[in-house]
Amino acid sequence: MSLLEVKHLKKVYTTRLGGQQCQALHDVDFTVEQGEFTAIMGESGSGKTTLLNILASFDKPTAGEVLLDGKKMSTIPERQLSAFRRENLGFVFQDFNLLDTFSIRDNILLPLVLSRKSYQEMIPKLTPIADLLGLSDLLDKYPYEVSGGQKQRTAVARAIITDPKLILADEPTGALDSKASARLLALFEEINTQGQTILMVTHSARAASHAGRVLFIKDGEVFHQLYRGGLSTDEMFKKVSDTLTVLANGGELH
Repeated sequence: MSLLEVKHLKKVYTTRLGGQQCQALHDVDFTVEQGEFTAIMGESGSGKTTLLNILASFDKPTAGEVLLDGKKMSTIPERQLSAFRRENLGFVFQDFNLLDTFSIRDNILLPLVLSRKSYQEMIPKLTPIADLLGLSDLLDKYPYEVSGGQKQRTAVARAIITDPKLILADEPTGALDSKASARLLALFEEINTQGQTILMVTHSARAASHAGRVLFIKDGEVFHQLYRGGLSTDEMFKKVSDTLTVLANGGELH
């Protein structure tokens, strides 16, 4: 059984002025297997942000269904959604979403605090993650004292400390320079090889080339996908770039 099943999602928004309807998603249908690293690409307005918000349970579809590990997300009562997110999903955002009044340590531990874990339970989880992400020497610092790349690695640590079933990453390299981006993507690949399932929305062909599969969204639908297979990152980058060029020029994909 697939870890994530997205079944014929449709999302229609009604504008406040004039009551006009805007269809953000038309018929999005795909699955993600346990342990996959999948990237989603598409132009602005293609529907990928709307899709991510629905997968994160921040928004509800007009029609269709999302299942995580066989559980229909539409059946989760509103009052239980926050707990469901903490227990099952990890989030990595473009703008980090760290709390400046919390130390790096406390930012990473926040999901466990909200889940009312004891301090004795937290530390054995924190130490190996901080070591893996190169944060051990920064735990007592605050977000405004560290670099953008270190902030993003803190956000990744916060996302994985709960052992989530799925990490959702929204343009995670968007605020990083090329060196920090490369390091973050290498970390994504590393935690993916350890079994972590990742779904990443990105505009960057370079970022997408680190994934095992790339889904392309256009006009609210998934209409093409690429598998990395045995390709190197550079070979996958060329394949993704060529596909984007064809799409931008209105060509046909085969």
